[in-house]
Amino acid sequence: MKLLEYEQSLETPLRQATITLLLKDDEVLLAMKKRGFGAGKWNGVGGKPNNDEDIYSAAIRESQEEIGVTPLNIKNVGILSFYFPLVPKEKSYDQTVLIFTATDWKGTPIESDEMKPKWFKIQDVPYDQMWVDDVVWMPKVFAGALIKGSFMFGENDKLVEHYINEVKSLD
Repeated sequence: MKLLEYEQSLETPLRQATITLLLKDDEVLLAMKKRGFGAGKWNGVGGKPNNDEDIYSAAIRESQEEIGVTPLNIKNVGILSFYFPLVPKEKSYDQTVLIFTATDWKGTPIESDEMKPKWFKIQDVPYDQMWVDDVVWMPKVFAGALIKGSFMFGENDKLVEHYINEVKSLD
């Protein structure tokens, strides 16, 4: 099934999740996922909102839990949908992820049971140790673009199809 067909076939909204990228000068803080979905890959910090928690609060809470920092003035810079049609629906891998950036925060990044944070020069981001979609959208975010897009994965997390657009607003 093609990506657009798959999106149109969905009858319920996707669960929401977050990714937050801390930025300073020419560096980004990524974290090695130590367990669960995405284990062994570098990524931003984030996760799902709790019941009755808005997505912005979830992004802040996940940063506090995963790396011990409280992002200040987070900015929503992207909305990306991820589809895994070969994964059973009950695993609920399909999700819409709001991408946030922060250039200010309280605290110092620390390792947790779930994530091991590390600063990378933006030109040295280890895309070969990340989700294959990251090399498509992250450089756009680093360049200051607002983005919307969708990604469909096949067997072994292979990127099957995607589209991504730079937009003027995320409304």
